[in-house]
Amino acid sequence: MEITAGGLLEIRITPADVGKRVSVRRVESGWSESPSFTDTVGVLTSWNQGVLTITRKSGESVRIAESTLVAGKVVPPAPARRRGPAASFAELARVGARAWQPLESEPLGEWTLRAAGGFTRRANSVLPLGDPGIPLDEALARVTSWYTDRELPAYVQTATGAAGTQELLCAELERRGWVNEVSAEVRIAALAPIADVDTDAAAGAAGAAGTASEVRLTRAPDEEWLGRYGRVKDPEVARRVLVAGPSVWFATLPGRAIGRLVVDGRWAGFAAVEVDPAHRRAGLGTTVMAVLARQALQEGASAAWLQVEADNAGARALYDGLGFATHHAYHHFRAAR
Repeated sequence: MEITAGGLLEIRITPADVGKRVSVRRVESGWSESPSFTDTVGVLTSWNQGVLTITRKSGESVRIAESTLVAGKVVPPAPARRRGPAASFAELARVGARAWQPLESEPLGEWTLRAAGGFTRRANSVLPLGDPGIPLDEALARVTSWYTDRELPAYVQTATGAAGTQELLCAELERRGWVNEVSAEVRIAALAPIADVDTDAAAGAAGAAGTASEVRLTRAPDEEWLGRYGRVKDPEVARRVLVAGPSVWFATLPGRAIGRLVVDGRWAGFAAVEVDPAHRRAGLGTTVMAVLARQALQEGASAAWLQVEADNAGARALYDGLGFATHHAYHHFRAAR
């Protein structure tokens, strides 16, 4: 917080700072002899009619009455990560898009409208990497119409929490009644430590029946793989989306676990790591990822990325143990019904 020479807190932000990252303190329990205070850090996304809206790194929007402010200042972007690969939001967004390619797409300025028969929101949402070239309301009307023509819900994929992310767009979508249906994290890590995991020792310690030598790598998902993935309504559409990418591999530990890998230059993207409930907590997810990581190293990759939903505690624990750290959050906003 800003403190003046006299020891007093000071408000040093104005509505002109909308779009900047700020830190504010507000009084929580009223102006009494012992008031309580709450601090909020995030992007100032609006300041209208005496109310500020700040979007946190997680994508959560916090509304604050101007009358409760006791201090505020503009702050620099969050400090860069000190471990793992360096990466920008724009780079990761494009790598992620190439890993989940639609069957049909159409540009709208610097936005891309994507559709794939409804299989995965990542291939059935707008990727807004820049300006749509027309006013936002007109752009959203075109988006809604485009997806309606395909009998699909209209989604816009946004991101928060890193330099160049889309807190302002999130706020504009919320203001227009769009609903954030799903939030997840994009995590990154160095690839070599994942490949170096001693999977056989881990499996033995856990009493698991499954080692790296049993993992089968293929270029397309078979029936067993699709059955374990469990999110498939139309197998033909799913296969077309899943095999699309620069270099795609599917790992199967028969009867127990699966995973998907997309190698794209220096990046290895992990997805669809699923373990049979009867075999969880036995290191099989780690085994599958290590085998895929070794394949990615052979193809010249050096960095890893993945996406994990915020409420998936088991997956988050697995990825924490493999050295993954959150780079930014991403969200799927659905048009008001």
